[in-house]
Amino acid sequence: MKTQNSSGATSAATSSGGEPLIIVAPLSGIIVPLERVPDPAFAQRMVGDGVSIDPMSDRVLAPCDAQVLQVHRAHHAVTLSARGLEIIIHVGLDTVMLKGEGFTALANAGDMVRTGDALLSFDPELVARRARSLLTQVVISNVEKVAAIEPGDGFVRAGRDTLMRVLLAGHTVAPGVQVPSELVRSKPIVITASGGLHARPAAMITTAARRFTADVRLVSGSREANARSVVSIMALEIGQGDAVTIVASGSDAREAIAAIAELLSSDLSSEAAESTHPVVGAASPVAPTPSPRSEPGVLRGVPASPGIAVGNVFFLRHDDTVVEERATDPQHERRALDAALAAAHAQLEALRAGLALDADKAAIFAAHEELLADPELLDHASAAIREGGSAAWAWKRAYTAQAERLLSLRNELFAGRAADMRDVGRRVLHLLVGDEGAAPVVPPQSIIVAEDLAPSDAASLDRTRVRGFCTTSGSATSHAAILARGLGIPAVAGIDARVLDLPQGTRVILDGDAGLMRTAPSDAEVESVAHRRAADEGRRGRELAVSGEPATTTDGHRIHVFANIGDTGEAADVVRSGGEGVGLLRSEFLFMRRESAPTEDEQTESYASIARALGPDRLLVIRTLDVGGDKPLSYLPIAAEANPFLGERGVRFSLARRELFRAQIRAILRASTSGRIAMMFPMIATFDEWRVSRAMVEQERASLGVAPIQIGIMVETPAAAVMADQFAREADFLSIGTNDLTQYTLSMDRSNPRLAPQLDALHPAVLRLISQTVEGGHEHERWVSVCGALAGDPDAVPVLVGLGVDDLSVDIPIVPAVKARVRTLSMLDCKAIARAALDVEDATAVRALVARHRA
Repeated sequence: MKTQNSSGATSAATSSGGEPLIIVAPLSGIIVPLERVPDPAFAQRMVGDGVSIDPMSDRVLAPCDAQVLQVHRAHHAVTLSARGLEIIIHVGLDTVMLKGEGFTALANAGDMVRTGDALLSFDPELVARRARSLLTQVVISNVEKVAAIEPGDGFVRAGRDTLMRVLLAGHTVAPGVQVPSELVRSKPIVITASGGLHARPAAMITTAARRFTADVRLVSGSREANARSVVSIMALEIGQGDAVTIVASGSDAREAIAAIAELLSSDLSSEAAESTHPVVGAASPVAPTPSPRSEPGVLRGVPASPGIAVGNVFFLRHDDTVVEERATDPQHERRALDAALAAAHAQLEALRAGLALDADKAAIFAAHEELLADPELLDHASAAIREGGSAAWAWKRAYTAQAERLLSLRNELFAGRAADMRDVGRRVLHLLVGDEGAAPVVPPQSIIVAEDLAPSDAASLDRTRVRGFCTTSGSATSHAAILARGLGIPAVAGIDARVLDLPQGTRVILDGDAGLMRTAPSDAEVESVAHRRAADEGRRGRELAVSGEPATTTDGHRIHVFANIGDTGEAADVVRSGGEGVGLLRSEFLFMRRESAPTEDEQTESYASIARALGPDRLLVIRTLDVGGDKPLSYLPIAAEANPFLGERGVRFSLARRELFRAQIRAILRASTSGRIAMMFPMIATFDEWRVSRAMVEQERASLGVAPIQIGIMVETPAAAVMADQFAREADFLSIGTNDLTQYTLSMDRSNPRLAPQLDALHPAVLRLISQTVEGGHEHERWVSVCGALAGDPDAVPVLVGLGVDDLSVDIPIVPAVKARVRTLSMLDCKAIARAALDVEDATAVRALVARHRA
């Protein structure tokens, strides 16, 4: 039962600290080192130092004789005082979000307890299902009063076995226990690299230092720098010919000094140039193969919304306003910062990979990644959060201070890095504050260029001023792309990152059909676009004129064409476009861009007003709240997740917030008296999710005394598609969401621009799941619709019709075009195309198959 000290030293520190405090296991279970807890607040010991337990019992016992200082109002944590130490026992991760559900307090603040007395109990099944983890942390929060901690290991029994021995400050520390270690110093090293320790050599040093656990510093005169911090090293202003000393402490201090000394003694300037891309220690992305269609003045991406436009480049960026300076939950703020940092790293890696053939530009983003990992920057932000600051305010203060520090340096090259620091700082800040800032004023005839667009950004675009938009991230199924199609403007996703180098105001052609941008169009090309747009307008006019007629194939098969909407104001447009109803109302529009959830009454009126606008004969299918993954809500935070798309999203999010869910269910039921309304649940994967959700609807319907409505599920997971025949026994209808179904089937993140060209919902694997869903639904006489982007793809329409899909739900502007497309088809041909499509190898072959039949 020992911990190795950080240096391996066996010397003892002696004083009169008294006997160690024995902390007995409060729960039975396996001891887990704190650094293995999947929460940075504990793993990085921001809350305190100690251990974690993977529990096998459900009653938390007092680990020593102590006084109860606090029982958290959510009853998931208790703080004790013993011999001047504050001991926190925290059951599970993110259990505060349960608001006491599943927990019972068995002690009160002020109680004196003996070892083994009960403090609280919990329902392990409920907590395990609803929380991120059951791991229970036992930590000392006032670590300044601790000389050393000797943790146990293996299995421990509650109230009987020692969890850890805590030696108080001033105690005699035995060999093998954690104590401050002696410093190890190198000889002075003269820097020979031209330019000294500027950004790239500094990045190489930090990469080397991070391979060791030792604390490593560079010392020059009276100044020193953290060897893990690029900013700190640059702030030393070490030039060619200057001498530095390496100072380290820790178990591998000598090895760290040897490695960094070797690096400092080499010609860092040449090595840094050679290692610009990829960065030392970074994963090397596969360089993309140059497109055989590449040509000067053309930047390529993925078609996201059809159409073509001429306009002027306008970069969409947000300001640095931080609305909230103070926060009440430091742990939540730290998780928010961690999530934003992870997202920023992913963005930078995607940009760097997209510029793999341009090493100089790629190096800029590689340097930004190094700055994001700077420990001093992170330490300053963490300290501000611990002091009560919000994540956004703490982060802004930290990166601004670091930038000002660089700006004050005498070396012009170093001072230039201040711009990089502010740039990378703003990237994280914008992820933290979302769209809280005021919307920017967009000039007329603009082509919006951005790294990414949040759904709220796309939804707020002024159609009279914006001709189109392109993003360096995202894909054709991103929510911004979906909204672009709803607005009827061309869009390109995953475009070449060099678009960010274009001067503001550059005249360009954006081709949403081909997925490209022409950056220096000739007058002849601009004129050609004008002719093409005129022809498109004429065709759309003809389609709109007959949009009120049914979509019936040449051999008499009727296909219902509905519209996807995300706002109350769009209901009238559905009727004007010939839509036969709404196959998907994205109810999250009511929950976004606000500080609190909408009330039940507010929701009821919104749903009812849409139903009234559609009229008594048109169906309105309302999808319950679908957030999480790439659609967060600032006032209903979700803990940072390693893979948000596989985490708490869709119906899982709602089931974890029952009162919010019940309020929406009641609102939909109350609105059902105003028209033909149906309800469906997103991201259903298990029967438990379906049955619990349906039972809640029935409970609320009975209490309201309203008539039954149709209740269905969205088939967005392979699990739901494979089990469609069984779901169809109970659900009234099945609606296939092809955007998520495609990413889950192909295991490709639809927000990753590098995967966007391969993320095609016409892949035979996806089509087979659609076919299986249709067969399962029809077996029990349920209607099956497709409401994803695939429903509006001209190539996909004959395939989906041939597979037996009953309804297609598409964006409003393309309702007339889809109905017109159906009228050109025969069911006989569509079935032949569908059968053949299931047996080819990939989506490209499916599209070629459709093209041959069209010809």
